[in-house]
Amino acid sequence: MAVQTVQNLPAQFIQDIGKDLATQITAQSAVPVVTSGIAGISQQAGESAADFAARQRAAQDFTTRQQNLAGVAPQVASQDPLQAQAQQVAQAGIGSFQPFLNQAQTQAQLAAGLGTQALGQLGGVETGATAFQQGVQDFMSPYQSQVIDATLAEFDRNKAIQEQSIRDQQAKLGVLGAGRAGVQLAEFGTGAARERALLQAGLLQQGFGQAQAARQQDIANRFGLASATQGLGSFQSGLAGQQAALGGQQQALTGRDVSQLGTLGALNQAQAQAQLDAQREAARQAAFLPEQQLDRFTAQVTGLMGGYPASGVSQTVTPNPTPLQTALGVGTTLAGIYGGLTGKGNFNFTAGG
Repeated sequence: MAVQTVQNLPAQFIQDIGKDLATQITAQSAVPVVTSGIAGISQQAGESAADFAARQRAAQDFTTRQQNLAGVAPQVASQDPLQAQAQQVAQAGIGSFQPFLNQAQTQAQLAAGLGTQALGQLGGVETGATAFQQGVQDFMSPYQSQVIDATLAEFDRNKAIQEQSIRDQQAKLGVLGAGRAGVQLAEFGTGAARERALLQAGLLQQGFGQAQAARQQDIANRFGLASATQGLGSFQSGLAGQQAALGGQQQALTGRDVSQLGTLGALNQAQAQAQLDAQREAARQAAFLPEQQLDRFTAQVTGLMGGYPASGVSQTVTPNPTPLQTALGVGTTLAGIYGGLTGKGNFNFTAGG
């Protein structure tokens, strides 16, 4: 059997480039991917020494690539000075309202204490007639009886002196013991007794009047305190309203603080995220730089090979003839030759005849 093989091959330098590309792809596929430098590499449990050595070489190459790509690595702009100043001002203003709120609360507590004290002083006021009379007794002087007794004793002493003077005059006149002298002494005693009773009643009335005036003054004072208490209550209510307003303002200011802090936090978070993204992009560039270079090389080789005929191998198989086919072929050939000769002979034979 005859076999015919035909190969369509590109130029030799194309074959060499393709072989080199296949070698690089095979070698690159065996390199482990790492995203940290040599300092972050440690042997893991169950990892062979060969695999660990391969990761160490890859980490060393990664560090080298990071250094080589430092000039084109992504960067994040630092915070603007105006942004930093705004953040400082916002942080300084947080909680600045607290001293005013503390002062208002102190004033409200003082007013509440004064109101409680005034209410205590106002307690016990009764304006009924019976209660008033009973209250007057509380204002009677505790020394009134002593004053009355001393005044009456002095009155009695003066009365005795006057009676003795009358007797002395009657004795000089020689009428002591006479009827007219007795009437004179009796009349003097009656008048003295009447004056003594009037004096005692006046002293009692004077003490009662003073007690009554003191009781009325006490009631007036208590009602004055009641008015003061009412004023303090109104003032306290006003302070309570102010305190409530301050509470609402505190909530509003707290909301502003939260909003400002949230805004600043979002800015800081965005800044930090941008830095993380830049670090991640730099690590990605350094980690996958060999693959990217290999992809570019592959694209160039593919474009270069596109202008040449496709390589390949074609075979044409011609089977060897069997003995029968050979005999038939020979017989056919001879028959053809014989037929030709026969016709020619016939022609010749006919012509000859």
